[in-house]
Formats: sequence, C-alpha cells, structure tokens
Amino acid sequence: MSGSRKWLVRGLVVVLLVVAGIGAWLWLRPAALPDGFARANGRIEATEIDIAAKIAGRVKQIMVDEGDIVATGQVLVKMDTQVLDAQRREAEAQLRSATISVDTAKAQVVQRKAEKDAAVAVVAQREAELDSAQKRFARSDQLAKSGSGSIENLDNDRARYEGAKAAVSAAQAQVAAGDSAISAAESAVITAQASVDAAKATIERIQADIDDATLVAPRDGRVQYRVVQPGEVVGAGGKVLNMVDLGDVFMTFFLPTAQAGRVGLGAETHLVFDAVPAYIVPSRVTYVADVAQFTPKTVETAEERQKLMFRIKAKIAPELLKQYSRFVKTGVPGVAYVQLDPNAAWPANLQVRLPQQ
Repeated sequence: MSGSRKWLVRGLVVVLLVVAGIGAWLWLRPAALPDGFARANGRIEATEIDIAAKIAGRVKQIMVDEGDIVATGQVLVKMDTQVLDAQRREAEAQLRSATISVDTAKAQVVQRKAEKDAAVAVVAQREAELDSAQKRFARSDQLAKSGSGSIENLDNDRARYEGAKAAVSAAQAQVAAGDSAISAAESAVITAQASVDAAKATIERIQADIDDATLVAPRDGRVQYRVVQPGEVVGAGGKVLNMVDLGDVFMTFFLPTAQAGRVGLGAETHLVFDAVPAYIVPSRVTYVADVAQFTPKTVETAEERQKLMFRIKAKIAPELLKQYSRFVKTGVPGVAYVQLDPNAAWPANLQVRLPQQ
C-alpha cells in the first residue's frame, strides 16, 4: 500500500508540473496577432562608415573615443603632414621662380619688338637711300649716254645703287629676324606661364592632400571602435575609425511568401526590442527583397513555395532617431510587427510607446 501511495504522489507531482508548464506557456506566449499583421524576429542594424586615410601616413592625433556621438564635419583624426608641408613649400618656391620667368619672358618680348621697330626704321632709311641712289644712277646713265657725263661717275653711281639695294635686303632680313625673335620670346612667355600653372596645380594638389589629412565625420553618428592608435602608420585607404550613421538605423527580418507578398513599401512597422520590451518604436518598410532566401532545393509544389523567405528592411525615421540618438544601439535583437493591411487597426498592446526624453 505504501508503494501505491508513492506512485500516486509521483503521478500527482507530474500532473502538477505539466499543468504548471502549460499555464506558464499560455501566460508567456505572445498574444495572437489579429488579421492584417505579421510578426518576425530581427536585429537592429545601422549603416557603418569607415573613417580612412586618403594617402599613407602616420596618425598624429585621434580626437574622439569609442562610443562618442559625433556631428557632421566634426574633426575626428589628424594625420601627420610634415612631408606634405615641405612639398608645398617646395612647390611655392617653384611658383615664385616660374612667375619671375614669366616677367623675364615678357620683358624679352618687349625688347624684341623694340628691336624689330628699329629694324623697320632702318629698312625705311635704306629704302630712302636706295631711291636716292637709283635716281642718281639714272641721271648718270643719261648723261653718259649723251656724252655729257663721265663713265667713272656712272660706275660710281651704279655701285652706290647696288650697295643701297643690298642694304635694303639686309635691313629687311633684320626685320624678319626680329619677327622670329618676337615669336620665340612669346613662346617663352607661354612656356613660363605653363610652368606657373603647373606649380599652382601642384600646390592645389598638395593642399588637397593636407586638407584630407584632417579626417572629419561625413554624417552624424557614433564612433564604434578605433582601428589604430596615434603614432601608428597606415597605408593609403587604411582604416582609422569605424562609426555608425545614426540617421540610417533599421531592422532586417524575414517573412514567408504569403506574408511577404502582402508587404508594401512604406508599410507601417512597430519594433519591440528584447532589451527594452516596454517601448514600441515605429518604422516603415523601405525594402522588400525580390529574391527569396532559405530557398529549398525544389519549388515545384505549392507547399514548397510556402517555405520561401524574403528579406525585408524596416527603417526608423531619421527625425525620430535624432531625438533618441542616445538610445540607439546596433545589434539588439527584437520583433518586428508589420501591418499587411493598411486598414487594419493596431491592437492596444502594440501601440507606439517611446521613452521620455
């Protein structure tokens, strides 16, 4: 009889445990969703941004620590610029030298033009002398033919005339040489000006590298971690910091075919996070994958097609994130409740509840 009582007690204990388990499951299980809604597990994510050096160099100073909230344009890192500063001074010296060369070349142009003007004047003088010598030779020739003039005078005038023609040709050659000299001087001006432009471009390029040596936050966000420390050398494109964009926070989750097909872009979604289940955060669907995930080997039957899962992204409004930026933490798991029917009313237990600021 005592043995029967023991078995009876044990049976009652088992029954009580089963009843307690069923009660706990009924108490803790999520409330059933009304029609027009879907539920899926997900995790909070945010766009990550790598703060990297444009060119190789040594990290001089890191202005922020892990976890700091930063604003757009805020200085985060300063790279060492000693080499770049020296290169800029060298380029500035080259610019000064090129500028002087331009002035010298322009002075040469002025001088060559003056020399040409003088050569043109000489041509006019030689042409006047040629005209006089030609007329005198013509008179001497007439006098010699009439017998009134001597042959000696005729020969002398002929020599003077020929000499005057040669002098004109020589003077004209000087004018042509002057034109060539002017062209060469003007080419020198262009070359010197090109050197000035090249020096200016070099200065601008070096200055751009110097400016890029100061790394700033491209957006509002939070610093996640340091990749390197001050004093370390990084290569071109080397990461220094990693930050998250607090204006682009979303939850990614998956829904089966039947439900995913009813999700429209912009559909209202309420997010409940495991860490803070008392708060319900509103969001909107911004992406529905057009390719299924977790695809079975075959999709020949309707039953198999129901196993297809589609990735969906629900984004939290940037203005809401700006108000509650201190609460944003990536990686937190939670549940996304999606409104499949725009006319379906949200149940009372899923109404938006936000923390007090």
